[in-house]
Amino acid sequence: MSEKLFYTMGEVAEMFDVNASLIRYWGTQFPSLKPQRNKKGNRLFSPADIETLKRIYHYVKECGMTLEGAKKALRGDRSQEPEANVNMELLERLQSLRSMLLAVRESLDEQPEQVAAPVESKVEVAKDAEVVVEAPIVAENAVEQAPKPKYREQTLFDW
Repeated sequence: MSEKLFYTMGEVAEMFDVNASLIRYWGTQFPSLKPQRNKKGNRLFSPADIETLKRIYHYVKECGMTLEGAKKALRGDRSQEPEANVNMELLERLQSLRSMLLAVRESLDEQPEQVAAPVESKVEVAKDAEVVVEAPIVAENAVEQAPKPKYREQTLFDW
């Protein structure tokens, strides 16, 4: 999210993938969420309002709390606000890392896998020396198809 001074209702609704009416309703239910209004009466959300909405969304949609429970959790967050911001940033980073890893896994699934055969070693010891020389011997069928690993879909919190 680029740092803008204010976000419109449509931008905020798109960020959270919810209807604008839900954002308006949350504005009436949560006193900490007070967006400014322009001359036409349109709501303009500051980055601080966006952070508050992130916490509300997390509590209500992701954790399944009721609105009253989310209000209590928000009141408790005020005492730990810097820590909550760090936790939200960490969660966002983990989610982006997970999506990146899933993309890497998909690209690996598309490519045929080839694994080199085990390499045998030939050890020679010189009679009057303490040096040991290892020379690899490559098997004739050096490239074999390895079985594909079986993945199960993990959630962010399975790690």
